[in-house]
Amino acid sequence: SPSLLHFSFGGVPDTSQHSTAAPPVMACGGGGESEAERRAALLREITEEGGFAFVASAEKAAAGDLRAAEAAREMAWEQLHSGPWSEVGSAWRDAYALACLHVARLRRAAADRRAALRALDMGLIMGGNLLRADLEAALASIAAEPSDGEGDGAEAVDEEANRWREGLDRNRDIADALKILPTKSLSCKEIARRSCISLEEFICDHFLPETPVIISGCIDHWPAMTKWKNIQYLKKIAGDRTVPVEVGKSYVCSEWKQELITFSQFLERMWSTACPSNLTYLAQHPLFEQIKELHEDIMVPDYCYAGGGELQSLNAWFGPHGTVTPLHHDPHHNILAQVLGRKYIRLYPGSVSEDLYPHTETMLSNTSQVDLDNVDMNEFPKVENLDFMDCILEEGDMLYIPPKWWHYVRSLSISFSISFWWRTTVISPSA
Repeated sequence: SPSLLHFSFGGVPDTSQHSTAAPPVMACGGGGESEAERRAALLREITEEGGFAFVASAEKAAAGDLRAAEAAREMAWEQLHSGPWSEVGSAWRDAYALACLHVARLRRAAADRRAALRALDMGLIMGGNLLRADLEAALASIAAEPSDGEGDGAEAVDEEANRWREGLDRNRDIADALKILPTKSLSCKEIARRSCISLEEFICDHFLPETPVIISGCIDHWPAMTKWKNIQYLKKIAGDRTVPVEVGKSYVCSEWKQELITFSQFLERMWSTACPSNLTYLAQHPLFEQIKELHEDIMVPDYCYAGGGELQSLNAWFGPHGTVTPLHHDPHHNILAQVLGRKYIRLYPGSVSEDLYPHTETMLSNTSQVDLDNVDMNEFPKVENLDFMDCILEEGDMLYIPPKWWHYVRSLSISFSISFWWRTTVISPSA
């Protein structure tokens, strides 16, 4: 079975598999302590845990020794992989972040901007929370500097822009889309579609009764709606940043794996879609916490404040056509905003959960055993006659998915979606 470890911010393991609670937001730093005091306290804790070699290397790194900095990072990395992620002590996650800070500072001094950025991103993705503010400050400082990378020639830029537009325009014809969708798609009940409804209407008509709805016309003013259509903009803002991606058809497939690559490398893989085992998907990642410039291009929809809403996570779902999130359900209210491209989405209410054959393993208990792309009716006979709702989510649409509603998602083109999960202080009907 595939690995169940998701890369996550702040050293908090995410074993949710597109599903359960997001990593909790934790405080940065140590109250009123200075940076030096926090680092000294951390080194004392690592010493108490027997990490004498790490402390020695970290002290040399602080004095300007790059080899010692790399050695300290490698030692901390080994500790992060010494056992189950849940058993890794927070001190070693913080130690990894400290080593990444040292490596980044020294790489930057050597004019190696890309290596410095990678070290800082790795500190954010795999490190703890203690030095997160320091990592973000260092990233902001480097981002403010002009990039020393060589740009592509005008002809190559034009060719890439054309491929990008073609990728965004795939499967616009319904007949073409139906050829790759599960059987019975778009033949049952369509999800209600409404244009820019008021918060009061949303609460009364959809939030309280927990019924899905597509809301259009509410994100057209986001800068992302125009800026992200330009692949050169995305490369300029995020090209050298390191991100975690999933490789394979979906997370329930045996060949599924995770990798850490640069955003530019990820964009290159948009064209490698012939083999499902090579599909690369930036899925359920808090990209906007990591890359603040992209966060400035979007806004939290007012609907996410329904029920005294408290935002739990804001995640990116970005990939080529053909990416699939298998049938599963989530515990929170969800607004899925479609910024680029198009997606097919099928929904089943929580009331039919038993007929969707959830996995029995705890890790995947919110995921159906049924592969909607190739249903085995002998093994899963109850699925055939179940009613469902579905839609094609277009650019500029937002889909409200209530808690516990099962959903299957397939991208029909290059697609960039954002999920806003929130929980409420008001007791909902499903509670």
